[in-house]
Amino acid sequence: MLVSVHRCPTSGHGLALGASAGFEHPASISPTMLQRAALIIAGRCSTTQQILDLSLAPRRKRVKLRRLDVLLTITTTLGPATDLGYLLGKNPGRTQSVDLPFGRAHVYYPEASEARCTAALLVDVDPVGLVRRPQGNGGFALSQYTNDRPYVASSLLCVAISRVFGQALNGRCRDRPELAEQAIPLEARLAVVPTHGGGLLRALFEPLGYEVELERHALDERLTEWGESRYATVTLRATTKLQDLLRHITVLVPVLDDHKHYWVGEDEIDKLLARGEGWLAAHPEREQITKRYLKHQRSLTREALRRLEDDVPAEQDDAHDETALERTVSLAQQRMEAVVDALRRNAVRRVVDIGCGEGRLLRQLLRDRTFERIVGMDVSIAALERANARLRLDELSDRARARIELLQGSLTYRDARLEGFDGACLVEVIEHVDPSRLEALEHVVFAAARPECVVVTTPNVEYNVRFETLPAGTLRHRDHRFEWTRAQFEAWAKGVAERHGYEVEHSPIGPVDPEVGPPTQMGVFSR
Repeated sequence: MLVSVHRCPTSGHGLALGASAGFEHPASISPTMLQRAALIIAGRCSTTQQILDLSLAPRRKRVKLRRLDVLLTITTTLGPATDLGYLLGKNPGRTQSVDLPFGRAHVYYPEASEARCTAALLVDVDPVGLVRRPQGNGGFALSQYTNDRPYVASSLLCVAISRVFGQALNGRCRDRPELAEQAIPLEARLAVVPTHGGGLLRALFEPLGYEVELERHALDERLTEWGESRYATVTLRATTKLQDLLRHITVLVPVLDDHKHYWVGEDEIDKLLARGEGWLAAHPEREQITKRYLKHQRSLTREALRRLEDDVPAEQDDAHDETALERTVSLAQQRMEAVVDALRRNAVRRVVDIGCGEGRLLRQLLRDRTFERIVGMDVSIAALERANARLRLDELSDRARARIELLQGSLTYRDARLEGFDGACLVEVIEHVDPSRLEALEHVVFAAARPECVVVTTPNVEYNVRFETLPAGTLRHRDHRFEWTRAQFEAWAKGVAERHGYEVEHSPIGPVDPEVGPPTQMGVFSR
């Protein structure tokens, strides 16, 4: 291997890549982009025009490069560690490349053994092509040509993750589906992250259970009086699902960077809520995350926060073990899991979610192959559009797409499309119906559609006093027409069951307070 050292015309510094460096990398990947990244990461050069000359001999030999040449690595030690290849959908035995709108992404495995496996994602950003993309301002700006975009972890990296690791990001594993649901020890290393001191970085990742390690970079290693730059190499460690790790990175990296390379509109809210499902609503920095992710656009931020209101954090139960106490779980996620469990217990295969909203439950049902036919119905076309975006129906395989359907319709008018299902769900729906229309809802679901199993959840108004931010006497959502006590819900459910030949079983969702009960109450009707 022959390496020549390029010297930066600005600082006079150079960088040598030699056999003592840390990672092996296939020679098929362009060395130029790696060297550019190595220069900027090392703090030696600041433009995209400093390029090293590198000759490789022979071609099939591997070139050893610095770890900092790679924008993102993901490592696991849970044996067999090479199962990481199944999770990512990328073969550890070969280098793979994907074209991006702004360059090219490359995936390779610096190490792949039974004990330890590391996948590396390298993004080769074309700085000229990036400038030529529409920016919306139409004018010349020097910052378009002199910036850190090709090197730092930013929205560019997040787009690459979604394109290259889309299967893992969506919680799917084609060949080994059980792996996608397994929490495994993971370490993610981001080579260059704008941390601004590290305080925000820790505030974002530590509440999610990550061990955070920073390696700050000096502006110039020889001129220590210049101090540290705003960049650092960041390592995140946790035992978690790979999908959760990728979701956290793709949401929080743009938050740290506080910039996006593309125009942000209402569809970005859907993306944020989809990737933040199960953790964002309960995050202590959710307002800061939402504001920065949506590029400080006030109208979008207000709408996103409003839609997050439904994911009220559950209080923690003192009876839980230490691990559970340290883990933040949203009440909405507990609700979805309880509903799915009830459907499974009643051997439901064909299910309709009446009042499906944005598709939270539909997404959970779609992941479970127990359910052969899934239909979501809502009166709001806008909600159905958001559900379509959340579920990414256009990206599903033909087989998966055939299992699910979205319908527009009202739950207080008889609809033949609701007939023929084993199960029906009304998840946080009845409280949005005027009390005078509950009898019509009852007739549509229990008399006309008449599935074998009906699952109904609704807030327990008694628990509202435990929410510190909820003013006394107010309901949890501005669209709620009422909220019932446990006795009121049980009385309604008993009457419905007797009138239509069902039995009903009540269950709590969330921690049960000895005085006021659970935050959510569930009734499971069966016949």
